[in-house]
Amino acid sequence: MSFPTRIRNFVWGEVPPSKQEAKLLLKIDWFILSYCCLVYFTNYLDRANINNAYVSGMKQELSMEGTDFNKINTIFTCGYIVGEYNLILQVVPPRIWLPLCQIIWGVLTFGRQIYAIRFFQGLAESSTFVGTHYILGSWYKPAELGKRSAIFTSSGLAGTLFSGVLQGSVYKNLNGTAGRSGWRWLFIIDGIITLPIAFYGFWLFPDVPATTKVFYLNEEERKLASARLQGHVEVAHSPLSWKLAKRVLTRWRWYACSLLFAISGETESFGSNNLMGQWLEAIGGYSVEQTDYYPAGVTAFGICSTLVCATWTDYTRVRWPVLVYMSIACIIASICILVWGSPIGLKFFAYCECSYAGQATTFAWANQICADDSQERAIVLVRPFMWNNVVNAWWSIVFYPATDAPKFKKGFVDLLHHSPCFLCLIARLSQLRAVVWFLERREHRFRHKLQEEENDSLEATHVSEKIPVRSETEKDV
Repeated sequence: MSFPTRIRNFVWGEVPPSKQEAKLLLKIDWFILSYCCLVYFTNYLDRANINNAYVSGMKQELSMEGTDFNKINTIFTCGYIVGEYNLILQVVPPRIWLPLCQIIWGVLTFGRQIYAIRFFQGLAESSTFVGTHYILGSWYKPAELGKRSAIFTSSGLAGTLFSGVLQGSVYKNLNGTAGRSGWRWLFIIDGIITLPIAFYGFWLFPDVPATTKVFYLNEEERKLASARLQGHVEVAHSPLSWKLAKRVLTRWRWYACSLLFAISGETESFGSNNLMGQWLEAIGGYSVEQTDYYPAGVTAFGICSTLVCATWTDYTRVRWPVLVYMSIACIIASICILVWGSPIGLKFFAYCECSYAGQATTFAWANQICADDSQERAIVLVRPFMWNNVVNAWWSIVFYPATDAPKFKKGFVDLLHHSPCFLCLIARLSQLRAVVWFLERREHRFRHKLQEEENDSLEATHVSEKIPVRSETEKDV
């Protein structure tokens, strides 16, 4: 294999075995990834806007005090938790449900009552993340999934990055225009960006391979989309039944992934509360534009880290080491910030953490674990993520309240897990992920053995059918 080919395989996966499959994969990448990335971009643009608006005049104009900011994010997360029911995508076509939810949260962006609106926005936005991961797992092979999941996740981080740049520009150019503050214009522009993308989804986003009817895939390509996943992902679209509950609750997957995601939520709280923006505003000496622009560097680093880690895990086919790396990086960052006398430059470095680096990897792993059961995969993707959000719903109020800015001492001490025993965090995460990895390997070997036995049985039947049956006359002769 030539060096350019090896590089290509490392970055984007193995070359498809036929021109037909290569063409199909190109279409899937363009039409599925384009909408998924755009919808998640606007999803995170909306989430990040509230953080940037807070440090760009909203706090003063609305007379926000104490933990009011944290309560806004908690209310949003509560709506997100209530709406996380991924099985609805097996009842309502994804090409209808996901764009419809996007229109709802886009329209709500224009509203004024922040607490009520944030709850219903969370309700509408909840299907996007887990729903898209379910769709990605329905179209891609395991070896193709990690990097596509990373591109999707990074598009959300790009929304966060763009929000800071957008807020800085809006504040500079539109603050006071038509009697509206700069932070209010940010939400108006957010809604204007969101709605056209939703209509694009109605037009071009497919369902799962078994039910898709989009115009850009012909009948042969639809069949190939299902056939190429045989042996990797269950492509059948079965009706819902009570057997599903028994199947999920009597297997290890739901329990292990729930614990895994709940623990990961502790580290992700570091990256989801705009701590750097609050830190810059609290210590003073930075303009509103700088307070909006500088955290964008943190997000840019998170995008690079996510893409590199996901590409590596696709290449090595081992997911869990990235999550341990993420935990170690967060611990180092916490130490740098807790030592308050450390240089400002070191604190800038510390805020460039990688708490999101494992998100794409974790969901690609969950998709891979449950590839043989489409309905279980839908539940395992949503319920563990729900536990992640259950943690985040109250974690910021307790450990990262706005009143603790700029030091956020409780949060960073917790991230260390009560130093000097901070290595317990790594041990706990590593042990759990090792258990998940062991159970996954054991189940894979068991399925492979059953498949071999089934193939041997079919081969024996095929051979016996080829043996001619002689007539009585032939036997006498």
